[in-house]
Amino acid sequence: MDKQKYNNYPLTISQILGLIEANDIAIPEIQRPFVWRKAQVRDLMDSLYKGYPTGYIIIWKNPAVKLKNGQMSEGKKVLIDGQQRITALMTAIAGKSIVFSDYSEGRVKIAFDPFAALSGSPDAEIFAVQTPAHIKSKRWIPDIAEIFNDKFNAFSFIPKYVADNPDMNQYELNKIIEGLRNLQHCNIGVIELDASLDIDIVTDIFIRINSKGTALSQGDFVMSKIAADEIHGGNALRKVIDYFSHLCKDGTFFNKIHEKDAAFATTEYINMLRWLKDDKETVYDPECDDVLRVAFMHKCKRAKLSDLVALLSGRDFETKEYKEEIVEQTYEEIKSGVKNVISEYNFTQFMLAIRSAGFISKKLVNSVMAIDFAYAVYLILQETKEVSVDEIKSLVQRWYVLSVLTGRYSSSPESAFAKDIRQIGENGVKTTLKSIEDASLSDNFWNIQLNQNLTFVSTINPTYQVFLAAQIFFKKHSLLSHIPISEMVNLGGDIHHIFPKKYLVDNGYEKNQYNQVANYAYLDTPINIKIGKKAPNEYLPEALAEVMKQSEVSFKSIKSEEEFKKNLNDNCIPIEILQMDYKRYEEFLDMRRQRMTSLIREYYYSL
Repeated sequence: MDKQKYNNYPLTISQILGLIEANDIAIPEIQRPFVWRKAQVRDLMDSLYKGYPTGYIIIWKNPAVKLKNGQMSEGKKVLIDGQQRITALMTAIAGKSIVFSDYSEGRVKIAFDPFAALSGSPDAEIFAVQTPAHIKSKRWIPDIAEIFNDKFNAFSFIPKYVADNPDMNQYELNKIIEGLRNLQHCNIGVIELDASLDIDIVTDIFIRINSKGTALSQGDFVMSKIAADEIHGGNALRKVIDYFSHLCKDGTFFNKIHEKDAAFATTEYINMLRWLKDDKETVYDPECDDVLRVAFMHKCKRAKLSDLVALLSGRDFETKEYKEEIVEQTYEEIKSGVKNVISEYNFTQFMLAIRSAGFISKKLVNSVMAIDFAYAVYLILQETKEVSVDEIKSLVQRWYVLSVLTGRYSSSPESAFAKDIRQIGENGVKTTLKSIEDASLSDNFWNIQLNQNLTFVSTINPTYQVFLAAQIFFKKHSLLSHIPISEMVNLGGDIHHIFPKKYLVDNGYEKNQYNQVANYAYLDTPINIKIGKKAPNEYLPEALAEVMKQSEVSFKSIKSEEEFKKNLNDNCIPIEILQMDYKRYEEFLDMRRQRMTSLIREYYYSL
């Protein structure tokens, strides 16, 4: 039987808080913002006071690292489960400021009612989240942190409280205060994972354990590991990744960094983030995981985030030892990679490539993994100078579109990332892309596979999203209108049924038939209302007649029969539709799918 890879032991709350205060257990203030509701902090205090179990915390003992002088050094223990509970204890009992989910700092103050505690009623409200009413009340102790403070003096507190509350007995109050103070001696179970555990196992434990609470990822584990390493500047690096991700969504947050984190505002990173104050990009707003992946892939030529945890721990993959020089090198590479990712020039140029390929809205981006890898490809090309600046854009666009069309990173993405990164390292981006194209983009793929991909009903179908991007790329117009599809997408226009839904329902068609994406087109709402539930062989000849007469406002933007036919072609709609009713609906779907796949193929090779 293998040696047990963890220890199980109890620690009192005061011991745990002491270890954190001494930096033996790492829980940096921005490791993960506090996401509990304030009421959950109150409930935790109540559970402890009543002697209820509050679960285990899990920590990981970092591997011993060989220093350059040959000595061994053990790093801090990393808290991998229980941060919300420990943070709640730190703010409620130890009186520490914490970072909330909006990145503001403050405390959760918990009030205590000695009379409710004295009642012994199981339903008594003993604890409460502090409000102004608790501060004014003579009955409530407004902040229990004062009771746990080393300077708390029961001999002066108790007589004053009894004087303010004559119904309270000094002897009873003393017992209640002692009972409250004894919370710090409550035991919490600790599971300490051994340093010898494989990084993959520790990562898996982290994700599995946390999946039962606030959902976390491998990236969160990496961020915890980085944040715990102050020697190599990990805490500042952790913050720049976190702040970048937040600023991508809310540029106004930049000013709060100066207000709330003066120390970070003095680092080299602050000016690298300044451009995000005015950033309006919404297609790709990278999360922390995305920043880490892109930085790691393009600088370290690896893809598994568990490998990044290992390297940040100093692991030599050949000797299985842990060395300080590997830690230092990895931090330098990741810092450099992160700087590349957050660079205004790199990010805006990459997004220019994605947008100019037709992906102008987040609605058209369903695979964040694909866009992550495309950004890594862009940064690799920028760094290696493998091709000219003009060719970088084309290669990045094609890599992204190919990834989406083939679902390259939709299943086991890290394995696919690793394979592609390795090939790029050996052969370069251009040659690797060509070999992937040769293997993936056969005539069978274009003519059969893509056709089948368009038999689904969801508008977030990746193939359909690429079709819309192709229409935008070629500057196509919405059906029976001069409005560009790009405007319809950006302005939140509506996708409607070419064969009207009500018309098909009335003729016996089911949802999975009338909602096929090949029956969808961007259509101006007034025109859709005018069409109603008419058959295509009714409303389209009427529209053409109105175009010829130019008598109706609805179609005045289309000036001639030639423009009318071109408009149908813009939307990959066969001219035969003018003679089609519900009996030919399946024939229409097949004809339109063929035209849609032809447009996608033309689009791909035009990039």
